[in-house]
Amino acid sequence: MEDVTSRHRILAVLARRAAGASRPGDRNDGHRVALAIEGGGMRGTVSAGMALAIQQLGLLPLFDAVYGASAGAISGAWLLSTRPEGLRGWTDPVFARALIRRGNVLRARPVVDVRGLIETVYVREFPLDFASVLAAPIEFHPLATDVLTGESVDLHAALTDERALRLALRASAALPLLAGPPVAIGDRLLYDAGVAESIPFRQALRDGATHVLVLRSRRSIDRAAVRTSPSLGARLLTGVGLRRHTPALRTAFLSRDARLAADDRLLAEHDLDGPSLSGGPAVLSIRPPDASPAISRLESDAALLHTAFEVGHAAAAAVLKNVPARRD
Repeated sequence: MEDVTSRHRILAVLARRAAGASRPGDRNDGHRVALAIEGGGMRGTVSAGMALAIQQLGLLPLFDAVYGASAGAISGAWLLSTRPEGLRGWTDPVFARALIRRGNVLRARPVVDVRGLIETVYVREFPLDFASVLAAPIEFHPLATDVLTGESVDLHAALTDERALRLALRASAALPLLAGPPVAIGDRLLYDAGVAESIPFRQALRDGATHVLVLRSRRSIDRAAVRTSPSLGARLLTGVGLRRHTPALRTAFLSRDARLAADDRLLAEHDLDGPSLSGGPAVLSIRPPDASPAISRLESDAALLHTAFEVGHAAAAAVLKNVPARRD
């Protein structure tokens, strides 16, 4: 029986663009096709594998914009850079140790050292070509959460130079309570995108995307485990860790699971791409198989991370295998 996703409208548009040797910034088909990359801490290793598959299949030039939330924003930067193979860094135990520092709990320091990852590892030890991301013909939209309003913020307009790009990546992944204080960009203080928009497809739609391919880091069976009301632990952490912030941010933090559940339901409908959705945007999600291993936000096991990356890579390749590479 044919998988319904094989007939999805976004795949047809990608195929037509490939056949016509379509280039970013030089389209005439009237579509805006976006790639949205979910993060989730080290669980973003899964969606990073999917992103590399898109690049290796020669499909990246078929997209007009890349949207990323948290770890998904970091993956988006690697994908658009001159070194997309750097996405495999998610599987490197050195990378995991640089980012996840559980011992810092005893030192009252950030457990997730996003600043060290972006400003040290990606500058000196495992260089990310930030200039090439800024120069890429495909728009880059890292998202974050405004501390005052609790709302999602698109940092695309703030990417004026390499320092601004590094700040944007830090802001997008600045997990409250785990990664230290919020990141200041202009007159805004920003936290992790996942507080307001963990799956960055809604911003793509707000920007006029007609087609969105969503790279998910969560398995579909994890949907059943998503809470629609905050747990007692979340309420306690919010009352203590975010007590000095605005009620709007605390509300956003406590309602994030309910928003994720709503996003999951909406994306499941879009995956079917039925007649009731034919007049609106086409949105297709690629998810890891339900039988794949669960990956935690703070996962550091190298073998498990390698498996997660390859699972994501295979999942994207399976969905996109019939879309031809762009012909030059």
